[in-house]
Amino acid sequence: MATTTKVTASPPSTTRSLGFADGVLRQVDYWATVYRRTWRGTVISSFVTPVFYVLAMGVLLGGFIEADPAQLEGATSYLAFVVPGLVAAHAMQTGVGETTWPVMAMIKWQRIYDSMLATPLQISHLVAAHLGFVVFRLVTTCAVFMATLVPFGVFETWWGPILAFCSQVLVGLAFATVVYGLSTRMKSEDGFGVLFRLGVMPLFLFSGAFFPIANLGEVGAWAARLTPLWHGVNLSRMFCLDTVDWSVAAVNLAVLLAMTAFGWWWSVTGLAKRMVK
Repeated sequence: MATTTKVTASPPSTTRSLGFADGVLRQVDYWATVYRRTWRGTVISSFVTPVFYVLAMGVLLGGFIEADPAQLEGATSYLAFVVPGLVAAHAMQTGVGETTWPVMAMIKWQRIYDSMLATPLQISHLVAAHLGFVVFRLVTTCAVFMATLVPFGVFETWWGPILAFCSQVLVGLAFATVVYGLSTRMKSEDGFGVLFRLGVMPLFLFSGAFFPIANLGEVGAWAARLTPLWHGVNLSRMFCLDTVDWSVAAVNLAVLLAMTAFGWWWSVTGLAKRMVK
């Protein structure tokens, strides 16, 4: 008598969704490879520029400027005044530079994000990993700046430079998140020139990095205080000089954290609208 065998179909396999940390960590190799291939192009901006900034602006130019702590926000030299603000401003420039053309390239020209989304990676994983690489760039750049200052006796406490360094990285990240979201919404790279000319450079010049904002007059000073970069410059300088007003520092920190939180939402939603069709 013939026997029949009943075959039970196995349930279809489902792709396990990646957790947030797992999704980010899976991209470490990619970003490490990117840095190994491109780090030579960042030597000038990340390692040589900080030294020349300190020597040119702080030491050479500072030698011609009378150091009056009452007019330099508590700094005993122009070097001590200008460099902490310059580091914060440079962090902003680094964050913006890493989230303009590089983001456009991954979306439009190289289409790296398309290939990443063909895997179980999600939009939030891509944004977090890219911004994580930006943080790495900020950490290395700001660390060189701060290390360059050590021989000049600028720091008044041992803990001040550590907090100043953290505030500088936060400044760069805050701007990076917002500009990342802007880049995901731009169809052409032509707008980046406008962003640098009408956004980055005015902030760089009038945020109090080079001179006290009191020199701008009462209206100009209040306008400067409304810019996010001023909050970063003020934090960096207060920590380095040990002239911390903790109530003002709390406001500075809150502004930068709020900007970062908004930038994260702005970035994720922007990339989702651009990539998910």
